[in-house]
Order: sequence, then structure tokens, then C-alpha cells
Amino acid sequence: MEIILTQDVENLGLEFDIVNVKPGYARNFLIPQGSAKLATPQEKENLNKILKEREAEEKALIDNANQVVAKLKEIAISIKAKVGSGDKLFGSINNQNLSEELAKQGIEIEKKYIKIPGNTIKRIGKAVAKIRLHRTVEHDYEFEVVAQD
Repeated sequence: MEIILTQDVENLGLEFDIVNVKPGYARNFLIPQGSAKLATPQEKENLNKILKEREAEEKALIDNANQVVAKLKEIAISIKAKVGSGDKLFGSINNQNLSEELAKQGIEIEKKYIKIPGNTIKRIGKAVAKIRLHRTVEHDYEFEVVAQD
């Protein structure tokens, strides 16, 4: 079922995105909460009008997102974690941990915009997270998980 998001939904998309979801998820959760509406031809036309009206604002948002990507390319982050036998972690590293480490470096990104494949990291080494700053601006950020001394 195709829907238009009316607000940001974690693990699904950002406001004004058109996404496909299972019908039950849309009918029973997203639409009743006001997070989405059906993507009918009329609604898609309305969405295009809204996006055209917001074009200048969208350009500013894209420029801001590109500036954040440039900052991300300049910094390297190592997240320290307790390690057991071999290279397995006690616990795991998730998008919240990465968001906190980025905040320490002066880059504020909400955890809902950070996607880690598999949602968690359970071993030391290099990892990649997809950071979505705008519907058209995504960045694959590489960071490292290291053993705590």
C-alpha cells in the first residue's frame, strides 16, 4: 500500500516521503495516528504543489545537509566498548551510541536519522552507518568500534 508520510517516522521515512507499507500497518497504525495518508493521485498532486511552494526552503535544507556531510567527512570516530573473548562486545553499539559520539564532536544528528545495518554492532572493527539528513541527502558514514582499555 502506497502512503504519504505527514511526519517523520523512525525506520520508515521522512515527512513528505511516499513509501510502500503493508496495508495493516497503514490502516491500523500510521493513518489513525496522523502519521500518514493514502497516496491517491489527488494527494500526490497536492504533495507536488506543496513541494513546489517549499522549494526555497527545501534548497536551504539541502544546503545545510550537505554542510553536515562535509563535516562528517572530516571527522573519524572510534567508539570504545568492553570486549569479551575474541572480538565480541559485552552488549552492543547502536544508533544512540553513534549519535552521542557525533554530538561530542559538535555534530548534532538525531538517532532516528542514523541507520546501522542489523540495528546493532556486536563486534569490534570498522562499521558503516547510513545517515539520512534529507530525503535527497544520505551519507554512508564509516566509524570504528575499538576495545576499551
